[in-house]
Amino acid sequence: MAKHSAGDDDDDVNWNTDDEIDNFQSSPRNVVHMDETVAKFIEMGYSIEMIHRAVEETGGENPEPMMILETLFKISTSSEASSSKSKVIDELIGMGFSEELVIKAIQGHGEENLEEITNALLSYAEAEKMRETENEDITNNYFSDDNDDANLYLGLSSSDEENELNSFHEDGRLQDLIKMGYPRKEASIALERCGEIASLGEVVDFIFAAQMARQLDEFWAAPDEQERRTNEPPPRRRKLNTDMANDDELIHLPNPMIGFGVPKEPALITERPVPIPNIALGPPYFYYENIAMTPKGVWAKMSSHLYDIKPEFVDSMYFCAAARKRGYIHNLPIKNRFEIQPTPHYTIQEEFPLTKKWWPAWDKRTKLNCVLTCIASAQLTNRIRKRLEKHEGDPDVQKDVVDQCKKWNLVWVGKNKAAPLEPYEMERLLGFPNNHTRGISRTDRYKSLGNSFQVDTVAYHLSVLKPLYPKGINVLSLFTGIGGGEVALHRLQIPMNLVVSVEISEVNRNIFRSFWEQTNQKGDLIEFRDVEELDDRKIEGLMDQYGGFDLIIGGSPCNNLAGANRVSRSGLEGDQSSLFYDYCRILEAVRRKASRMRR
Repeated sequence: MAKHSAGDDDDDVNWNTDDEIDNFQSSPRNVVHMDETVAKFIEMGYSIEMIHRAVEETGGENPEPMMILETLFKISTSSEASSSKSKVIDELIGMGFSEELVIKAIQGHGEENLEEITNALLSYAEAEKMRETENEDITNNYFSDDNDDANLYLGLSSSDEENELNSFHEDGRLQDLIKMGYPRKEASIALERCGEIASLGEVVDFIFAAQMARQLDEFWAAPDEQERRTNEPPPRRRKLNTDMANDDELIHLPNPMIGFGVPKEPALITERPVPIPNIALGPPYFYYENIAMTPKGVWAKMSSHLYDIKPEFVDSMYFCAAARKRGYIHNLPIKNRFEIQPTPHYTIQEEFPLTKKWWPAWDKRTKLNCVLTCIASAQLTNRIRKRLEKHEGDPDVQKDVVDQCKKWNLVWVGKNKAAPLEPYEMERLLGFPNNHTRGISRTDRYKSLGNSFQVDTVAYHLSVLKPLYPKGINVLSLFTGIGGGEVALHRLQIPMNLVVSVEISEVNRNIFRSFWEQTNQKGDLIEFRDVEELDDRKIEGLMDQYGGFDLIIGGSPCNNLAGANRVSRSGLEGDQSSLFYDYCRILEAVRRKASRMRR
């Protein structure tokens, strides 16, 4: 389910993803003086010649910066050059080497000899390490051969590999991160926030996203603000809220993450660890979703606001060919669940059979990582192809390539040719109908799908409603997004007599309305833009008119909870994720009114 937001390669460019363009578009500084705009683009790595070309191609007397940026992106991605000198520098710095050493290596070996540059940097790093006495200053290469643990990659791995990662002692993981070049402080914070169950790859992903977020925050700061930030001492770590749960009350993520049971593991189906309190028994039923890996104590706080019901944590890798770790707090029955039909494909090759012909034997992946809102650049996939052709059969190169494939969810579409998922392929992985998001920009499609429900997982949980509501169901859908919950009900063949949908994104509202019309739904669809429009009076009026709600479903924004692609991870007190309390407010209003209606 798409999240509620505030309104919701690169030869010369440093940004690799569509999501970063979204960040530019959503910035409050997206309409600025042209001179300032040009200066910003130069800071981003574009040449003045490319900027002038983009301005001319965009047209108009005063084109908006976003239009210019989109033109720059098209120009840069159409170039056939493998990479520029600035790109090589940025890539190597991103691997953990200092800028000074990178420039020294390039001057000594030439920018085209990437392998020689890397070997030289490794030698520099070893020499520097011998002179250092503190672990914080170790700058070993991320892809070093002498540290197998550092080569445990981002993304989903096999269950044996994941179990091995999860078994690491936290001190061991901290040392691994330091050896990979991450500062001790950042590594410690990441380990604390990601939790003990997080794999090393997931912790690295969190650190990378946090660094990117800080860079974007600094980039868009006013000049005087940038100077102030440069001169001020580093801020102290913010303490957890005083009302946060103590260690005895914390909710820990299970391993394996199968909730109260999944279809392919019938022997592991269990009862709820704690019965639902009488005050929360349905109907009306409610179903709340959010990301599993939140800051410490968040799930305990959410549970306390939802009648102390313990969450059900599920990884969608047990329902499809991609991972998606989510938590669900609900008062639904859990007996007699059944899987949606037709059943989904559980491996990459089953889901995308055309990849079998090109899939190399050394890429052992059978599952994809979590579907995100951004994809790999064309330049990255081109570099992968050239490197495999140059170093055919080299196991170290193959190992590094698999790392990138896991990080960016690349699949094999030709000999030595890896490519990111297309939007229609993401739709299939997530259980949506073909072309569900067609008709909008690719950027918006990736963004909407990356923030959605995994339909097969949700349908498994909602399947218990089918015998309870044979004549149809009334749904209050909060933060509807592209309609993951409603698609699940439709695929379960549960008639929707009424859906009251609340979604702030116009793009997502259009997608959901199109689905409603194309599937010939017979019920009433009532749309609201913002949850603030649903006060007690409006809720009670709707319930009087339509006879109440049977299901309240939604997932409030994870912007301030997720580790990736966000500037702020301030928990439920963040501007976006605090909308969780609106979900609670509306749920309580519905249940109060329903209680009065029953009496």
